[in-house]
Amino acid sequence: MPGTCVIGLQWGDEAKGKLVDLLTERNDLVVRYQGGANAGHTVVAGGEKYKLSLIPSGIFNPRVQCVIAGGVVVNPPTLIQEIDGLLARNIKIDSNLLISDRAHVILPWHFIEDRAMNEGTADGEAIGTTQRGIGPCYRDKVGRSYAVRLGDLYRDSIGPRVERIVAVKRQVLAGLADVAELDAAKILAEYRRYAERLRPHVTDTTTLLLDALEGNKRVLFEGAQGALLDVDHGTFPFVTSSNSSGVGVCNGAGVPARYVNRVLGVVKAYCTRVGGGPFPTEQDNATGQHIRDRGNEYGTVTKRPRRCGWFDAVAARYTARLSGADSLAVMLLDVLSQLDEINVCTAYEINGRRTANFPSHVDDLRCAKPVYETLKGWKQEITDVRRIEDLPANARAYLDRLSQLVGRPVEVVSVGPDREQTMFAKL
Repeated sequence: MPGTCVIGLQWGDEAKGKLVDLLTERNDLVVRYQGGANAGHTVVAGGEKYKLSLIPSGIFNPRVQCVIAGGVVVNPPTLIQEIDGLLARNIKIDSNLLISDRAHVILPWHFIEDRAMNEGTADGEAIGTTQRGIGPCYRDKVGRSYAVRLGDLYRDSIGPRVERIVAVKRQVLAGLADVAELDAAKILAEYRRYAERLRPHVTDTTTLLLDALEGNKRVLFEGAQGALLDVDHGTFPFVTSSNSSGVGVCNGAGVPARYVNRVLGVVKAYCTRVGGGPFPTEQDNATGQHIRDRGNEYGTVTKRPRRCGWFDAVAARYTARLSGADSLAVMLLDVLSQLDEINVCTAYEINGRRTANFPSHVDDLRCAKPVYETLKGWKQEITDVRRIEDLPANARAYLDRLSQLVGRPVEVVSVGPDREQTMFAKL
């Protein structure tokens, strides 16, 4: 059976969580494979809104096995708080949630490092970290010497290890931050309590997923953030700390590429971005504010207002190719309903030269001037439409043009937050 991946093709916040929730019923397992609690997925189920950061969006289907794989970095108290919040709302969480013992643990020193060392880039522009310790945790993961994995918390060797790490971190951070709170004994006692609470959920998810795929189980891989934030292939350094494009699925989940044979690329009908970094189609004007207000464009996790702008087909074509997207899901189409005209970026002008390729260096993207094509708006509400063919002619023309520019068919269209406001095309 096929493995399906849902990947955001922009700078995150593309409404992936809603789509994963809808696709869950077609799958046996749903897997989060990268990122951490900086990812905010909003799902509307039964008329109620749920906000998730670490738990896969498939948790609302008790039949489905939800997996937090080894590529995710976990802050145990945040995860426990999320679990307790769902339990309080009568959402089943027991053996249907499993967490990799290979997942790396965010610890108190990571938060201190995040505040002290990530104020901005060398030229002073803020990257936009959520200050949840995620970047420093990934940094320690790559450095290896000071990393702690979830499975380590159940070993006798964790005590001396934490003592050694705390001693080093206090030295490194002295003069940059207040390190008085870094008490090895207190940290060890606290995180052992967290580990015991999570113990029923912790297992070797790599073997679990390989067994499931070899047993023809249907697996849905849920991406976090968006492909333009990929640490290797995004708008570096204004990126996240993991591979958030399609290339990160296999190493994050621990499965070979042969098992991922369908990728659904998710885009908004416009573009948004949070934090610093170039954004060629940004509309820092009344149009941008209109989109922000209509789309409620404020961060699920941070509550920060998102920067808003026109759809960037140059960027979306790049990330669709990078992630191996087979088709597109165009979300929040209803946000554009009251506009007379809608612009779409079809190319860039960089230093006097026109190109349809997304630049590899942030300096080139910073000076890129969007080349727009203007399409007619539809000037009517579409939130009650339930079939793509029943959309206004101009809305259908807009979708067709996005498909042509990105080079992928549109498979899904969303016109509101509820499940029934998502339409699937017959491809």
